[in-house]
Amino acid sequence: MKATPDVSETPTASGLDGLVVAHTALSDVDGEQGRLVIRGYAVEDLVARATFEDVCGLMWDGAFPPAEAREKMRAALARAREQAFALVPGLGDALDAADGMEALRAATGHVRATGDATDRVQLTGAIGVFAAAWAGKQAGHAPVAPSPSLSHAADILRMIDDAAASPARVKALDAYLCCVVDHGMNASTFTARVVASTGSDLVSAVVAAIGALKGPLHGGAPGPVLDMLDAIGTRERARPWLEGEINARRRIMGMGHRIYRVRDPRAAALERAASEFEQSGAATDRLTMARHVEREAEQLLAERHPDRPLKANVEFYTAVLLEAAGIPRTSFSPMFAASRVAGWCAHVEEQRQVGRLIRPASKYVGP
Repeated sequence: MKATPDVSETPTASGLDGLVVAHTALSDVDGEQGRLVIRGYAVEDLVARATFEDVCGLMWDGAFPPAEAREKMRAALARAREQAFALVPGLGDALDAADGMEALRAATGHVRATGDATDRVQLTGAIGVFAAAWAGKQAGHAPVAPSPSLSHAADILRMIDDAAASPARVKALDAYLCCVVDHGMNASTFTARVVASTGSDLVSAVVAAIGALKGPLHGGAPGPVLDMLDAIGTRERARPWLEGEINARRRIMGMGHRIYRVRDPRAAALERAASEFEQSGAATDRLTMARHVEREAEQLLAERHPDRPLKANVEFYTAVLLEAAGIPRTSFSPMFAASRVAGWCAHVEEQRQVGRLIRPASKYVGP
């Protein structure tokens, strides 16, 4: 498989994975060692010290923002949420969609691109508003106007619930938003960069990325992790239930990753955030159950597939943390987009600096 000069191929088992399509300073995924570095910070350290406003500044400006810059970012995102909410009456039936990602894709297309740096702030604010508005409608209440005095995480929770969120819930959602902001050249990020490479606008790139994220092979399965924990019910049932699924050749939700050969570092970061939430006194025993199921699943999968490492991925503890934060499981994918949009915007800007069309070739195998 050949490619244009800015694309190179590295050997892999499939011959298709491992295509280097960009040089990036945004994130690095080391699947063998289980490391994720975002703008120079290990993801575990970033989640422990940052707010989502911090991470936006880091992704877009290349440095961890000082206090003054953090406050400016907080104010800019608050204005963007207000401007996005003003679009809600004109969204037509977008928020009536049964699927949250379908609603997000349709709603985000209403944001108008200006071509300057404000677009990334507008889109990040808008996706948070649209995701919260859809979740609120699913819960039976009208879209709630954002509050300019709140952080992005706090306001999303308030718009979903139509009520103020506790500090523990805000911290939990902030941890999640920081954790999943970027992850190398995944499908949605690559999609955004392809669109950007054509010279198209940022809104088009982000809408295309949402379309890629909507696919279940990329959007993941955090919701089904909770369905699995519900089906298991008790610690005593974990092993026989998992054995039944493995014997039936069904996938164990939240286990295994395309890149990581060891435990996903984001799983560790989110498990720690869930543990901190539990220590606040606000959580249930879901975390204890999840840890037990993870141990049992890892052992059983290692026995069945000794040469194929299948460890916990980001979805496993995403489910536990977002449930603790009060996010409905139907909103897990839209909440992922509410974070990843900041990463998409950074990648689009990086691709624009390259100034080349991404045009890999195909290998003809027809008659």
